[in-house]
Amino acid sequence: MKLKKNFDVIEFLKNNLVPIMFIIICAICIPLSGLSPSYLLNEIVTRMGRNIFLILSLLIPIMAGMGLNFGMTLGAMAGQIALIFVTDWQIWGIPGVVLAMILSVPLSVLFGLVCGKLMNMAKGREMIVGYMMNYTGTGFYQLIVLYLMGLIIPIKHTSIRLPRGYGIRTTVNLTSLRQCLDNEFAIFFKGVKIPVLNFIIIAGLCLFVVWFRRTKLGQDMRAVGQDMGVAQAAGINVDRTRIVAIIMSTVLAGFGQIIYLQNIGNFPTYTAHSQIGMFCIAALLVGGASVEKASIGNVFLGVILFHTMFIVAPKAGVTITGDAMIGEYFRVFVSYGVITLALVMYEIKKRRSRSLGGALLAQAQREGGTQS
Repeated sequence: MKLKKNFDVIEFLKNNLVPIMFIIICAICIPLSGLSPSYLLNEIVTRMGRNIFLILSLLIPIMAGMGLNFGMTLGAMAGQIALIFVTDWQIWGIPGVVLAMILSVPLSVLFGLVCGKLMNMAKGREMIVGYMMNYTGTGFYQLIVLYLMGLIIPIKHTSIRLPRGYGIRTTVNLTSLRQCLDNEFAIFFKGVKIPVLNFIIIAGLCLFVVWFRRTKLGQDMRAVGQDMGVAQAAGINVDRTRIVAIIMSTVLAGFGQIIYLQNIGNFPTYTAHSQIGMFCIAALLVGGASVEKASIGNVFLGVILFHTMFIVAPKAGVTITGDAMIGEYFRVFVSYGVITLALVMYEIKKRRSRSLGGALLAQAQREGGTQS
């Protein structure tokens, strides 16, 4: 019994290495930052309200065995294009946010369809394909926003057009949409603003994910994620199921980007989407998720730990070194480092399972030969 307990502890540490590391980092940085508990809690709650929806969009492709969807950035671009149209049409408040979500759907579906088809051509390398699609998609996005809008696509308001008459300015002002979701039904408790409507929307998506896993399509995705060969033999259209998973993730990412940007109140037209995928994936991994398994709990824990580090690192950097940029460099380094560590651990685990499977197969063959 004692040996089994020690083994369980070791396995727990292995499976939760990243969250444990971040708990230690946060425990060290929070006192050094000197931030008040109410300020820190308010910042964490605000970041939860604007980031969780985006990160939840990553769960469905993981369920389908497609790993971390770096292609979610395509959905973010669709959301930004929709926000540009809504700003030009001057539809403000919650109706503007809802209209932007509706407008983002056709673009997200198109982007997700293309991305899903390419991923089906490169099975086993979906994350690389998604990452490369970010750069390809960014090129098309910039072509649309920098040249086509105002020249071919009508943009009537000069406030968002470049002085030359076509193309969108480097920053789009969302003042009339700013925090329209956050302020609706908001509750203030001891200096902490709780965006109730945001959390209702997030809870709705969480319930949808739980319900979707039990549907026929959800079961098909889980079967495909476990073994594509077995799923194909069971009559499941593997390629179609994988494409649907990517389309759903891209559409949800578009919605999440709109929620995120309405909280900020403006966005840099050409770069707002560039780091979204990286930071969302890093936050999910910080919560204890892996390339092949993730849960809603991982999303919430990851947002709390990852963004706590983001808040306190610059202040802690000032206290330790006198330079706030040290904290900035540290949190960017950690973002990429967490993803690298998770991928390395996943590859090590996969190779170990292959070695164990080969050893068991060899042993079975030896035993079979001995019996015969």
